[in-house]
Amino acid sequence: MTVQSQEQPPQASKAGRNLPAAITVGLVLGALLAVGLFFVPLILVLLAAAAVSVGTWEVCHGLNQKRGMGIPVIPAVATAFVMPFAAYYGGGSWLIFTVVASILVLIGWRIVGHRDGMIMSIMGSIFVMSWVPFMISLALLLYREESGPGKVLMILLMAIGNDTWGYIAGVKWGKTPMAPKISPKKTWEGFAGSMVGSIIVGIICSLFIGDPWWYGLIVAIFLVVASTAGDLGESMVKREIGIKDMSHILPGHGGVMDRLDSIVFAIAIGYVIFSVLSALF
Repeated sequence: MTVQSQEQPPQASKAGRNLPAAITVGLVLGALLAVGLFFVPLILVLLAAAAVSVGTWEVCHGLNQKRGMGIPVIPAVATAFVMPFAAYYGGGSWLIFTVVASILVLIGWRIVGHRDGMIMSIMGSIFVMSWVPFMISLALLLYREESGPGKVLMILLMAIGNDTWGYIAGVKWGKTPMAPKISPKKTWEGFAGSMVGSIIVGIICSLFIGDPWWYGLIVAIFLVVASTAGDLGESMVKREIGIKDMSHILPGHGGVMDRLDSIVFAIAIGYVIFSVLSALF
């Protein structure tokens, strides 16, 4: 009797993710990020440009498909791609100029083209460009500063620690929902775990890059609040447009914005806090 072997499907986590694919993608992106941060800055800029381009496409596509916003996708993605280059090579003034120019391009595109729903389209365009490409490009501004690579890595590690410790604490002790209508699984106990984990990571990272330990404490507190707000914000957007994942471009992860939801706001608040601390001390 011949027994036919059956090919096993890819292993999935309890959340329905393809676990081997998720780990592989994470390791590859992590390696590229490390090389970009500490050896070849152009790789970091290209990673950021790719992330903001895909992230902008995901948000525009979701809003257009589910809510009929009519955001011009092609110029949105094209101008988003330029922002990380403007931030790294031109600094803050060039980044602001690029953001304003991109919004004007999108407005002009709508005026020349189909005018129905133009106001809603313009508001959506401003929302997308101010959220995805602008906030992520702030990481390149921070990267240019003294100890910039260490500070960017510190923010990323705290954001990862925020998600990891929040998940562990939420699974083990989570009982009190934080925002049941937006993200039913997010709890105050998980938030507390995120805070503790991020503070520990922040203090250790601060000592490594030569900053006072309390820098890490301050950055961590604000970062956890910002990351949680970003996570809830994207959950609210996805719930509003009726989707689970922004896309399926990253095997095992979903969309780019599904991975960057908390990191985007963490980068923004981290940049602000580091700038304030540098100015004051």
